[in-house]
Amino acid sequence: MTMDEYFVNPLVLAILVPLLGGIGVAICGRIPNLREAVTLGTSLVLAAVIWFLLPVVLAGETIEFIPPEMVEGIGFSLSLEPLGMIFALVASTLWVINSLYSIGYMRGNNEKHQTRFYICFAIAIASVMGIALAGNLLTLFFFYEALTLSTYPLVTHKGDAKAKAGGRIYIGILLTTSVAFLLPAIIWTWTATGTMAFVPGGILAGAVSGGAVGILLLLYMIGIGKAALMPVHFWLPAAMVAPTPVSALLHAVAVVKAGVFTVIKVVVYVFGVDLLAGEASASWLLYAAGFTIILASLIALRQDNLKRRLAFSTVSQLSYVILAVALFVPGGIIAAALHIVAHAVGKITLFFAAGSIYTASHKTEISQLDGIGRRMPVTMTAFAIGALAMIGLPLTSGFISKWYLVMGTLDRDSMFALMVIMASTLLNAAYFLPIIYRAFFRPPVVVKGEADDHGEAPWPIVLALVATASLTILIFFVHAPLLALAEALVKGGL
Repeated sequence: MTMDEYFVNPLVLAILVPLLGGIGVAICGRIPNLREAVTLGTSLVLAAVIWFLLPVVLAGETIEFIPPEMVEGIGFSLSLEPLGMIFALVASTLWVINSLYSIGYMRGNNEKHQTRFYICFAIAIASVMGIALAGNLLTLFFFYEALTLSTYPLVTHKGDAKAKAGGRIYIGILLTTSVAFLLPAIIWTWTATGTMAFVPGGILAGAVSGGAVGILLLLYMIGIGKAALMPVHFWLPAAMVAPTPVSALLHAVAVVKAGVFTVIKVVVYVFGVDLLAGEASASWLLYAAGFTIILASLIALRQDNLKRRLAFSTVSQLSYVILAVALFVPGGIIAAALHIVAHAVGKITLFFAAGSIYTASHKTEISQLDGIGRRMPVTMTAFAIGALAMIGLPLTSGFISKWYLVMGTLDRDSMFALMVIMASTLLNAAYFLPIIYRAFFRPPVVVKGEADDHGEAPWPIVLALVATASLTILIFFVHAPLLALAEALVKGGL
């Protein structure tokens, strides 16, 4: 394989572009305007590369990159299929908007070590691309770990004791789960099947059966700690010590999406839906996901800190994806793929709004937000749109994925899953709607010693959250390409 083949392949470019951007940021670090121009320009180039590939995948074509094996039967490979296309579209598109937001946030709050921040962000996005384009378990595991390591400096960015403590929980849980559970699951899979490739319909049928299926599934689900299935969810609220652009990266663009993407990938391309549907030992996953959805929602209801409430909301929303997958029916897989997108645009809007509030007013608690919608109408309107998407109301992206999730539960005839969806929808409303009510319908409370003459946050922040709120609504009306990708995943992978 020639060097030209390495660098011309679009899948390789998708990983190289953010890495080269990170190098550019390092070179331009002493010139803030140029450094940030490199960051924004790199994100635009990556988005263009990924969007250029969309028609190819929609046409049913496969793009691959398979370098020589390290040893016989073990090597890296890249492959773009419909699920990977969805994840890559989400990550690359939202990186553009998050880069704009980061510029306003980091400058507006006079954050230190901004060059390091943008470099680590670029490496994290390169890792996300590697996960989205992974053609086998080895490639996925390599980039999965790279994402953990590259986001650790972002979580501990502030450098104080609280940030370091949160960072230890973050990296401790994610590395422990992946090394102690995910890696053994991959080795077991390779031992049983002789391959680590992702194959439509799975590779484990006939290789494992009975209780072994349930045990192996448990290893994978606990090992994929980024999906935050209880009880390995603690890293997510602990990581809220990070700056808001990092929280958005963790909750919408990269880390948690890498987790639920990996869950879908393993179920569809490693186990195979038919194998899991026929094994009683795999049924536990549905109940574990339902338990996580409800308990995380109840915990969110009790949080006064806005980012912590959003964090536990994310734990709950991620398990919507796992619940959908655990139905082991085509409709559930479609719902899971669509909810990756719906949650991404809705939740990043909510975190952007939280960061906007902090930048303009330095308020972090929900109890402090009375009347803030009068001073920050754009921010709080965007927050309301994101909240309605998380509840799953019409005219938002969340309604689309929740609709297909309900259809999946009816296909499976699962009363448990349907009751979980109904209860969690009410809980979502219970912990989001009071925030909106406070912001717009309660009179402002003036606290002695606190400045209350602020308006909106700097314009890059406001522009970014308007963009993501608009996407949340736009996807409700223009979701045909995403649905086509999800349906192609079902047709080609089941």
